Amino acid sequence: MNEATKILKEYWNFSSFITPQEEIIQAVLEKKDVIALLPTGGGKSICFQLPAMMREGVCLVISPLISLIQDQVENLKKRGIKATSIQSGVSENEILILFDNIKFGNYKFLYISPERLQSSLIQEKIKQLKISFVAVDEAHCISEWGHDFRPAFRNITILRTLIPELHFIALTATANKRVLLDIEKSLDLKDTKVFKKSFFKEHLAYQIFNVEDKLLKLKQIFSKTKTPGIVYVNSRKKTVQIAQFLNSNNFKSSFYHGGLTTLEKENAFENWMKEKTPIMVATNAFGMGIDKENVGIVIHFDIPYSIENYIQEAGRAGRNQKKAFAVLLKNDNDISNQIEYEKKTLPSLKEVKEIHKKLYQYFRIALSEIPENSVGFNLLEFSKIYDFSVSKVDAVLRILANNSIIEITNTYNKKSSIIFHETSKNITLYAINNSYLKNFINSILRTYTGLFEQEVKIDEFLLAKKNNTTSKQVIGYLNQLEKDGILSYNRVHTDAEIRFLIPREDDKTINFYSKEITQFLKQKEKKSIDFLRFIQNNSVCRSIQILNYFDEKSTKKCGICDVCLSEKKPQKKDIISEILILLNEKGKLSSQEINHFLNFNEKDILIHLQQLISKNKITINNQNKYQKK
Repeated sequence: MNEATKILKEYWNFSSFITPQEEIIQAVLEKKDVIALLPTGGGKSICFQLPAMMREGVCLVISPLISLIQDQVENLKKRGIKATSIQSGVSENEILILFDNIKFGNYKFLYISPERLQSSLIQEKIKQLKISFVAVDEAHCISEWGHDFRPAFRNITILRTLIPELHFIALTATANKRVLLDIEKSLDLKDTKVFKKSFFKEHLAYQIFNVEDKLLKLKQIFSKTKTPGIVYVNSRKKTVQIAQFLNSNNFKSSFYHGGLTTLEKENAFENWMKEKTPIMVATNAFGMGIDKENVGIVIHFDIPYSIENYIQEAGRAGRNQKKAFAVLLKNDNDISNQIEYEKKTLPSLKEVKEIHKKLYQYFRIALSEIPENSVGFNLLEFSKIYDFSVSKVDAVLRILANNSIIEITNTYNKKSSIIFHETSKNITLYAINNSYLKNFINSILRTYTGLFEQEVKIDEFLLAKKNNTTSKQVIGYLNQLEKDGILSYNRVHTDAEIRFLIPREDDKTINFYSKEITQFLKQKEKKSIDFLRFIQNNSVCRSIQILNYFDEKSTKKCGICDVCLSEKKPQKKDIISEILILLNEKGKLSSQEINHFLNFNEKDILIHLQQLISKNKITINNQNKYQKK
């Protein structure tokens, strides 16, 4: 393996492999079928990228996410390695040119989605290439028991028909025994070499805190933590709000979500990597390609949707083998909100059929027809026209895409934008003379900042909601303001593009996939329930719970999670006595200040404060502070 070590140093600047990378690479070089289960931070990519550099031909990489494909292709290019991908929406002629470039341009990697692989043209062109081997990334998507089932993955075996001598490496960070068996069967692997790295991370402390004031807890954590960190939230809006909160409290942070432009993402990522802003507040769009060893803490401000998601995101802390923390903040409302959220966002099979049918009606596609080209799509507009929940429409679109019924490309970075040309004073005068636009202009100025310095992205549907009107009326107002020279309005009509992959057949289409869709919906629900059970189980070591979930039977306690630490603590002193002693020393304190000083559960403190008030031992003043009577 001297040559492999040399390549590792030359292209990745690593001097040695981490277990079991070297053994996996050797098996790939020996043309074995391989399954590699390596938890986040285990170095999966090197396991197929490095042997591909040593083998003649092109490594075909099947990957489920466009963003993941783009990220890996860019990373390889930065290392001086020739890699490319087949993007959605490309024409037949562009595909032919791309394959010629691959064939004669000494490319080492071709990335492709499993849906794209179904094209007969692409299959024929792949057949003409010298394929070294196939790498199936995020291979748990093959299994209906996995946390992100993609039926199109089941059709990857078409490659065995095209090129019978091919061998495969399937890679995943999250799979139990049932999923691994499903991967092996679905890919028709022979004499499979399975490599598994334990999910146990001795340096990572899983800690779950029940807190009412999460923002206060963030301040407390980052006051003590000096290493770079990530705060995961469940909405784009929260990334901005929490980053602003942290910055206003003298913590340097950036935010990251899927709606940012490529440049905005790169700037946020670079500032975090260089530690100009050592805290990153992000949705789960932030994660792919992260290779930062000294992340000391990952905080889940909101509850993740599954144990798999949690482990992947938490595993971005402590890659340097130093002690790190995976902190989850929760309260009673989170549990009920999560259950309610599942009800609101998880569609029934009937709703899948209804939304699917309306999608064809929306584009006026007749039965048995299929549009030749991609069509622009606005999620909010569609949802409003047919009175659907936006979140359910989004979920159904994903289901349709996962089952190769449609192909959807998000174009959120192509939002409409405006910039004001007049001064604030002139705009005020204009509003007085055009009173019907006054409230609308004020709502724009209240909603967005920087409108006089640069083009600012806007959302016509958000403005319509704020002004209790229609998006059509908002567009009319903006056009009028542009005509009058008040602003420039660069309108973008869609936030996504849809390509229909099969002719319209309404219920017949969904009935064909009903088994897979039903199983997917059941799995989503089960994953959520499993995770809620995990965070509510305060009697079993967190590591043991995680290991058991992934079929690693263990009774060895980690000693550093919140459950283990609570067992180590001496018996709690009487909370009432501690509160009274504290108030005697400090005088007047708010409940947050009392919680800061006392090492008790916040909920218990609040209960005992109420008891002390009812017993007339303490009182609460008009500043909402507690004091002894």
